[in-house]
Amino acid sequence: MIVLMENIIIYVGLALVGLCMGSFAGATIWRLRADELADDKANNEDYDKNEYHRLKKLMSTKLSKDRSQCLHCSYQLKWYDLIPLVSWIFLKGKCRSCYKPIGYLEPVIEFGVALFFVLSYAVWPYTLDNGLEIARLILWLASGVGLAMMFAYDIKWFMLPDKVNYSVIGLGIVSATTVIISSSNKVDTLMSLAGSVVILSGLYYLIYKISRGRWIGFGDIKLGLGLALLLADWGLAFVALFAANLVGCLIVIPLMLLKKLKSDSRIPFGPLLIIGAVLAQLVGVFLIDWYTSSLLI
Repeated sequence: MIVLMENIIIYVGLALVGLCMGSFAGATIWRLRADELADDKANNEDYDKNEYHRLKKLMSTKLSKDRSQCLHCSYQLKWYDLIPLVSWIFLKGKCRSCYKPIGYLEPVIEFGVALFFVLSYAVWPYTLDNGLEIARLILWLASGVGLAMMFAYDIKWFMLPDKVNYSVIGLGIVSATTVIISSSNKVDTLMSLAGSVVILSGLYYLIYKISRGRWIGFGDIKLGLGLALLLADWGLAFVALFAANLVGCLIVIPLMLLKKLKSDSRIPFGPLLIIGAVLAQLVGVFLIDWYTSSLLI
């Protein structure tokens, strides 16, 4: 009974923290987009002028005075407007002041990060009996917030922001270090880590060079590096690569048959790679064990 209550508290806590971090992620991507538009304008590059005008209010605000606000009427949100999911549902997805639609992006991210936190703990394939292993899970959860930002950003704007990518890479380096320290065979672990980097980052770098950037962007290479460091295992990296392409086929082929996509349509690969990596981290070990055991039968 005590164990059950402890687990309930942990799951509820993870869901609440996930909702809050999802809210943070949803707000951050708009500020990242505003910064990107400002940089594009300053560098005399093409940019969406309507979007620039809409997000300009986010560019002129100092970080110390930055507060969440409606992108339509600049209404500064109160604390009761910022309760993850609850406020959006209560307001029926509209601004309290101007009644214009807020959109589904923010609540989807909030729910997605909360679900990611809960599922990661529920099916985490590694033991949590020492500080290093617990730290690895925490680093994975923290990386998940960045992955959620890049997932949404790439779908909406076909780009992976460097600031988030570098943050995930940094967390990946720390996570990989914990794996190496806790390993009983550090040489094999380092070799497996190197293989993971080659599969998820080196392979995409090769594709990038061959296609001269037409097939994938350089952001995908950086994302692959961060994910490779988080997985820290060449077998899991292969599972992530396979899962990403499988999910891509399951989505793209039906859309092409329905003529919703054309052969030259732009498809963000970052979200597919993130899905593949999450599946690999959470169930990859079980899939590899099942596959190897089936070969021995």
